[in-house]
Amino acid sequence: MLRLLRNHPTACVLLLAVHWAPQSQAIELLTIHELVSHCVHLEKDPEGVDGQYCIRYIQGFIDGAVETDDRILQDMELGEGNLDALTERALRTRMLGWGNDYQPGSLAGFCLDDPVPLREVVDTVVADLITRDIGDLSGSPARVTVEDSLRDHYPCDE
Repeated sequence: MLRLLRNHPTACVLLLAVHWAPQSQAIELLTIHELVSHCVHLEKDPEGVDGQYCIRYIQGFIDGAVETDDRILQDMELGEGNLDALTERALRTRMLGWGNDYQPGSLAGFCLDDPVPLREVVDTVVADLITRDIGDLSGSPARVTVEDSLRDHYPCDE
């Protein structure tokens, strides 16, 4: 092994770099409790750092869901006739009743009719977050509660 490393200095450098490189980690999970610690300041100081953190997290979640829906629909249009059988079946079973009446977010399971004030949506989601900020639930991912709240309070018309 030593002879191999002496004859290939590049391999030696790469091996050392890999050995000393910091371990990569997944994005840190934002818990219900952590998000609530910002959202509790929303009513008193909505323009403050904590209030804005809370609002922008929920707004970003909604924007991400809408963008994902749009991408899925674009991919479907581009891939029509080129999808494998499994993908076509998955789309048929998961998107029953989908047609020209698509509403942004509907693939994610919630629909915000136009216009729903952002603050109204945020207040609704925050109430659910605060309700779940107890015991073992407080360490759960905030994104799950945000999604559940949006689905519960803003369902799509079937």
